[in-house]
Amino acid sequence: MKHGSGYRKLNRTHSHRKAMFSNMTASLIIHEQIKTTLPKAKELRRFIDKMISLGKKGGLHDRRRAYAFLRDDAAVAKLFSSIAERYKERPGGYSRVLKAGFRYGDSAPMAVIELVDRDPAAKGAVDRERIEAEEQAAATAE
Repeated sequence: MKHGSGYRKLNRTHSHRKAMFSNMTASLIIHEQIKTTLPKAKELRRFIDKMISLGKKGGLHDRRRAYAFLRDDAAVAKLFSSIAERYKERPGGYSRVLKAGFRYGDSAPMAVIELVDRDPAAKGAVDRERIEAEEQAAATAE
């Protein structure tokens, strides 16, 4: 019997699935809202909740475990500073999945996954900083 065992395989190998969810978790931590397919978003909740729980514990071993999964210094730093502080009183349920229609090309069900009580300015902040730096570099070069 297979009562409640397993997870969504998403037609990917184990290594591909592990890398994909690692990248998606890091992106969700940095941007605090991402758009993906509905099955991926539902499965991503498992990973993001575990990472935020590690961030709330805050020890060195927890930081190393988070880095082993995320492989992104900026995401780990944000996880253990601002995100852990934001959810320190919350016992769980750090993310929400909102259905977002269907994709045009293949009619796949789409969803937006976001952190509860997210910072709206965080989405796209990295890109805005990069564009401003490029414009300043171009202005000083002239």
